Amino acid sequence: MIDILVIGSGPAGYASAIYGARAGFSVTQITGSYEGGQLITTSAIENYPGFAEPISGIQLMNQMKQQTERLGVNIVNDVISKVDFSQHPFVCFGESSRMYFARSVIIATGANAKWLGLESESKYKNRGISSCATCDGFFFRHKTVAVVGGGNTAAEDALYLTNFASKVYLIHRRDSLRAEKILQDRLFKNEKIEVLWNTKVDEIIGNDQCITSLKLSVNGESKEIAVSGLFVAIGHAPATEVFKGYVKTDEYGYIIVDGTKTSVEGVFAAGDCCDPTYRQAITSAGQGCKAAVDAGRFLSMER
Repeated sequence: MIDILVIGSGPAGYASAIYGARAGFSVTQITGSYEGGQLITTSAIENYPGFAEPISGIQLMNQMKQQTERLGVNIVNDVISKVDFSQHPFVCFGESSRMYFARSVIIATGANAKWLGLESESKYKNRGISSCATCDGFFFRHKTVAVVGGGNTAAEDALYLTNFASKVYLIHRRDSLRAEKILQDRLFKNEKIEVLWNTKVDEIIGNDQCITSLKLSVNGESKEIAVSGLFVAIGHAPATEVFKGYVKTDEYGYIIVDGTKTSVEGVFAAGDCCDPTYRQAITSAGQGCKAAVDAGRFLSMER
């Protein structure tokens, strides 16, 4: 019988496991498909407190894992494919055919950025292509970059990048944006931003180190623009499919929480799976701490 079952191994998952173990509970952590979560694809992190020099995503997540293991957490390489929260203790089923019985569960499965689906896209991820302007904008000081998208995230990213880049293209496949009017007003007033309407990215061109240009289709005609960076802002998909029908989610699939409490007593959520707004490692870790504290209080009351 597990006191706290943590599903996910990003910052929220590791923070949950660390705080749960420190409180004296038995904790098992299920890594999921990608141990370390989205951060393992980030080459350099400069905004996570505690590191004077940049640290890679893999290094940061390895340190979190080592800290978790040192505290006695049972880390299992498995993927949860089915859950049953209708009974207590809760039951989670792994792809390994193992069953996990837990008195409380913390869901920390994160969210996955949506990508363009181009063959050249995967080649240049972390070499000029990013899905997080807040994380990587600093690396493009005095350079020309492009943002793909037409919603609030794309508009916010384009505006944010003007703090660093000398020029920002906003590439949108339609002739109008879906972003809020106040964001559009700021966008159109910013002299650093040029909007390319009715445009889609056909190919990403670069060398062995980085991207150098984009091949575009503009109203059916081919065009090429020189850029040093491409930020894909066409949305995120929370990794919550397996939990639908057991905990309440919003129309986009994000788990609805009150603090960290889900609609099921004893089941908690933390990180990007329930946070469509911030999506930062530090906020996920903080919420993971809260989830573990909430789970601990639940277990103490249960006793």
